[in-house]
Amino acid sequence: MKKHLNSLFVTTQGAWLAKDGEAVVVSVEREIRLRVPIHLLESIVCFGNVSVSPFLMAHCAEVGVAVSFLTERGRFLARVEGPVSGNVRLRRTQYRWADDPDRSTELARAFVLGKVANSRVVLQRAARDHPEDGEALTPAVAALASSLKQAEKAASVESIRGIEGEAARTYFGVFRHLITGDPSEFPFGGRTRRPPRDEVNALLSFIYVLLLHDIRSALESVGMDPQVGFLHRDRPGRPSLGLDMMEELRPVVADRLALTLINRRQVRPRGFERQETGGVFMNEETRRTVLLAYQERKNEEIRHPFLDEKCTVGAVPRIQALLLSRRLRGDLDAYPPLFWR
Repeated sequence: MKKHLNSLFVTTQGAWLAKDGEAVVVSVEREIRLRVPIHLLESIVCFGNVSVSPFLMAHCAEVGVAVSFLTERGRFLARVEGPVSGNVRLRRTQYRWADDPDRSTELARAFVLGKVANSRVVLQRAARDHPEDGEALTPAVAALASSLKQAEKAASVESIRGIEGEAARTYFGVFRHLITGDPSEFPFGGRTRRPPRDEVNALLSFIYVLLLHDIRSALESVGMDPQVGFLHRDRPGRPSLGLDMMEELRPVVADRLALTLINRRQVRPRGFERQETGGVFMNEETRRTVLLAYQERKNEEIRHPFLDEKCTVGAVPRIQALLLSRRLRGDLDAYPPLFWR
C-alpha cells in the first residue's frame, strides 16, 4: 500500500513557492519561511494570493505531486498535475458502468449505505457520551436504521437519492445536539452552503473541500475519472465520483473533526467573519488551525474494517479508490464502503 504523505497547505497571502534542488521553498517578502523536501509531499494546496514558480510546477508534475489553487475561502479554482497514467480500460469500464442503470444503482447504494451507517455511528456515540441528549438523538438513530433498510432494497438511483436526502435531513436535524457548551456560541439550524450562513456550516464546508481534494487525488492516482459518478449526476466541472466517495467519509472524517474543534474550543466564534451577503467565513488564523487539525487527523492510525490492516486516516481515500477500481475490474464481487467501527 502506498505510504500516506503530507499535504503542504499555504495560506499566507503573498507567499511565493519555488524549487530549490529537491525541496520546496516558501518565501514571504523575500524571506524564506519554510523548506520541505518534495519527496515528503503528496500535494500542495495554495489558498488565495499564493504564487508558484513554473519550475516548481514542472518538477511537481514530473514527480507526481499535484498543485491545487483555491480561493482564500476554499473554493476550488484549478489544479496542475502531470500526465494521467491511468489504465484507459479502467476508465472505459467506469463510463460503461455509469451508463448502466443496474451497475449505477449497485454502487450508489454502497456509497449511501456507508454514509448512513457512519452517520448513525456518530449519533450513537454522541448519545452514549452525552445521555442528556439521548431523548433527541435516539429517534434519529432509529430513523437512520430505517433508511439503511430502505437503501438495501432500493431498485433505482433516483430512489437511493431520495433516501440519502431524507437521511441527511434526519442527521443534520439533530446535529446541534452534538455541539457541547454554550449553544449560543455556535448556533446551527441546518445545513447551508454557497454561502454558509453560520460558523458551523462554514467549518463543515471548508473541511469538505479538503476531503474532496484528497479523494479526487486518490481517484486519479488509481486511474479513474473523478468527474463521472454513479450517485451524483454529471455536471460540467463537478467531480461527481469524488462526491460519491466522499459521502461515506463525511460523517467520520469531516463532521467529527469539526465537532472536535468546536467542542474542545480550538476554534472560537471570533475566528469567523460575517460578510454583507450574510455568508460566514473563517479568518486566516482559524483556517490555519483547521488545516493543522486536518493534517493531524490524517496521520491518525485506524484498522481498516475490510482489509483488517492498520492504515492512516489519510490513506483511506486511496484504499477506497483501489477497492472501487477492483470492483470495476471484476476482482471484487461488490464495492465495500468504509463502515466505521
